[in-house]
Amino acid sequence: MVDLPLASAFTVFDDQDSGCLSYGVEDAGRRWFVKKATSVQARLSLVRAAHFHTAVQHPAIIRPARVLDRPDGPVLVYPWHDGTVLNQATRHDSNRAALARFQQLPLPEVEAAVTTILDAHVAVTAAGYVALDLYDGCFLYDFDSRRLWLVDLDEYRPGPFTLDADRLPGSRR
Repeated sequence: MVDLPLASAFTVFDDQDSGCLSYGVEDAGRRWFVKKATSVQARLSLVRAAHFHTAVQHPAIIRPARVLDRPDGPVLVYPWHDGTVLNQATRHDSNRAALARFQQLPLPEVEAAVTTILDAHVAVTAAGYVALDLYDGCFLYDFDSRRLWLVDLDEYRPGPFTLDADRLPGSRR
């Protein structure tokens, strides 16, 4: 798992408002989610994400299997998990069809997913981190297995912290 080229991707997410290019590839019979920066700000986010995943462990938080140091910034390689993010936000649009489907699930299944989110954030807090840019696009839900995963936690930071910008990441959504 050293070379996971975009040319071999089975899916590409190239219209992300994060400034990252992400794609799914298969290598040696395993599927991977590869995330790389396309801007300076995105590079900083991926560096933060790598530190976050080193500090925080929870079964529902998908951690990178590898962090590749490249001249143009880190490349995070995550194990692929089946499912759909509840809000597929892009630079120009947002697809919330999965969220609408999720909202129609029986209440016990929704409660189990919310419990997973809260339990994961107990681990986040215990590790000294603060949630930033947490929204429905961070929730990957597998409707077949009825399991929720947390993804795209790149902006989480050790807390307390001083904001070094005019607004919080993602606050324009």
